[in-house]
Amino acid sequence: MAKYKVEITGINTNNLKVLSNEEMLELFKKYQDGDMEAKQELISGNLKLVLSVLKHFNRGNINLDDLFQVGVIGLIKAIDNFDLNYNLKLSTYAVPLIVGEIKRYIRDNSVIRVSRGTKELAYTILKFKEEYMAKYGIEPVNSVVAEALQIEEYQIAFALDSLRQPTSIFEPIYNDGGDTIYLSDQIADTKEQREDKDMQISLRKALQKIKTREKNILINRFIVGKTQMEIAEELGISQAQVSRIEKCAINNIRKLIK
Repeated sequence: MAKYKVEITGINTNNLKVLSNEEMLELFKKYQDGDMEAKQELISGNLKLVLSVLKHFNRGNINLDDLFQVGVIGLIKAIDNFDLNYNLKLSTYAVPLIVGEIKRYIRDNSVIRVSRGTKELAYTILKFKEEYMAKYGIEPVNSVVAEALQIEEYQIAFALDSLRQPTSIFEPIYNDGGDTIYLSDQIADTKEQREDKDMQISLRKALQKIKTREKNILINRFIVGKTQMEIAEELGISQAQVSRIEKCAINNIRKLIK
């Protein structure tokens, strides 16, 4: 793993406070009662967690100050949604959200490599799992792996994720002999798109002329933002059927607005 110290402009990382479990519990209770100062203390007391995540990324053409700010956003989301009934550490819950925010930022702005140390840890984890299974016949749980390798549990998922290859949204994931379903069909469309008012009027008129089921599927897919799988479960039909109805509806809409 990377050994360098993360330097953040305007912050003395050596003086950052680390909260004990008891302090964290008390602050969460106060925050859930509406105490916003308690929330700020929770954020400040977990900034070192964000720094620990940043160490897994090589310093490249993206400013670490920016990555730190993005990581803090993930931390805040974790604090806002954390439930004491989860019966787990905040770090276990927060790290995936912090990593997700950083990866999303990196993906949208440039390309950055995961550190060699993280990948080496991933191979070490895989080797340990293989040897454990050969010896005991079962796969070790994360707590066993973490204790054996003297790492935190959250680092296991983080390291193994570094070995995954990116998947194209046009990757075919299902084919029942008819229309192929691609990964993009599984992704909800949540981006707001600005359209010409005349086009909006034409679309509204066209929607009133197609079949009710076709209209409902298009509304759920592209306005509500549901996936084909979610719609299929609600209608009690297969995803392949939803895909075919959706494509037929789109073709009918195109004919009507020409």
